[in-house]
This record gives sequence, C-alpha cells and structure tokens, in this order.
Amino acid sequence: MSTKSNVFLIASIMALFGIMSIPENIAAESNQITVTPINEELSLEKTTTTMKVPEENKLPWGTIKGAASEVAERYPIIIQFYKGDEPVHFAQVDAKGDGSYEYKFRVRNLDTSTGEFVNVFEGEYLIKIYKVIQNTNDLV
Repeated sequence: MSTKSNVFLIASIMALFGIMSIPENIAAESNQITVTPINEELSLEKTTTTMKVPEENKLPWGTIKGAASEVAERYPIIIQFYKGDEPVHFAQVDAKGDGSYEYKFRVRNLDTSTGEFVNVFEGEYLIKIYKVIQNTNDLV
C-alpha cells in the first residue's frame, strides 16, 4: 500500500471513531431566546448560544441539535456561525416531523496533500438559530 493510501485509511478509521465518540470537550453555553411576531399566525424564534472548540480537539464532527418544538411547516431552520463579528459558516436544515432538527458539520479535516489535520473550527463562536414558529398567543 502507498503512503497516501495508508494515511487515507488511518484518517477514515479515525473519522469513524470520532463519529461514534461523544465529544466532552466541545461546549455550548446557555441559550438566549427571543420571539418576534411576523404576522397573526407566525413568529420568528431566534436562539443565540456560544460554542467553544478547544485547540487540542481531536474529533472530526460537531453537531447542532434542537428538541421537538412547534416549527411552522415548510420553513427551514437557519443556523449561523460567527467568530467575533465575522460570519464564518451558514447552514439551512429542515425540521423533522416532530419539529426537532440536527445539523452535523466538520470540525477537523485531513489535508490530503500534506497528511496533516486542519482545524476548521477552533475557539469561541456565536451561534444564531432561526426558526419560524406558530403563534400560541392570541394577542399577537
């Protein structure tokens, strides 16, 4: 086997173990939730949280998850990552039937030209999650 094939095989095995592992060193801080009415039927729910990825992180994947909720049908969930004031990553996911959602993203990549791992995310990030929800308050 060539050196490049060996590196790819080892990286694939490490990625598989990383997927099966639950990262304990990547942390999310407490959420701040605001709801802004759009019209009589819908509102925009914005959740703001922080994500901290340590420099010594070895796991390849990160996940943003949301619990079951009253997400309005046909409206995607928008997830935005900011490093300081700079936008660095955006995603759009559909809610599952129960209103929950999950977004998986790479935290580390293998540079196949050098065989070195590169951190895609490192440090502290502000995460903003936008959901369109049904109004439950008759006064809106």
